[in-house]
Amino acid sequence: MAAGVAFSEPTGQGWAQFVELALALVMCSAIGLERELRRKSAGMRTHAIVGLGSALFMLVSKYGFTDVLSRNVVLDPSRMAAQIVSGIGFIGAGIIFVRRDNVRGLTTAAAVWISAAVGTACGAGLPLLAVFVTAAYFLIVRGYPLLLRNLRSEQEGRRHLNVEYLDGHGLLGGILGHITSLGYVVTHVATTRSQNDDLVRLSVDLVGSGDAGPLVSSLSDIEGVQAVRTDETPDADEE
Repeated sequence: MAAGVAFSEPTGQGWAQFVELALALVMCSAIGLERELRRKSAGMRTHAIVGLGSALFMLVSKYGFTDVLSRNVVLDPSRMAAQIVSGIGFIGAGIIFVRRDNVRGLTTAAAVWISAAVGTACGAGLPLLAVFVTAAYFLIVRGYPLLLRNLRSEQEGRRHLNVEYLDGHGLLGGILGHITSLGYVVTHVATTRSQNDDLVRLSVDLVGSGDAGPLVSSLSDIEGVQAVRTDETPDADEE
């Protein structure tokens, strides 16, 4: 009888709770896997641990103090769960960092926050809400960038240009001047140098209407330019 009571619903150690923990583990691992595949700072392990820990905290908050309840002792089961929201902020703050004028890691920090919310929902016995939010997360991180890129390319003509040119020939000013002479507005410039092949890799964000093909072709004709590629502008915070 004692063993039956120990794993019954009032103590929160029944099969229902194990299923809730497993559900939190699976869904938060899926969120983390998406971040892992994008090589972000917080990956599959971090999200799985955050979600599983949040679910456990929620279960402890619900069932961990039933043995002290009495007519004179009343507990608020939401108090411990409320601390998950504030506590997860420390992990998020460690993920976000600023490099020059760019803020990095915002999306990954938000994903950790979502994992905590999904785990908490599982621990609270709200699996349908947890499944919906997990599905919505993938819609946001996968679907929204495609939608935004299409809107930007149609409305603003944004482009991201990668140019490789020989180092030591003073080509940077000429390349940027040539871009602006064709009517494009340069919004961001970054360069990296390689000591192995004496090449400079130039990354340029620009805005302009029309086909970028002539721009790529004319840049390729500049002496010293080795390669030119163009694609849509990446997300500003690099997730």
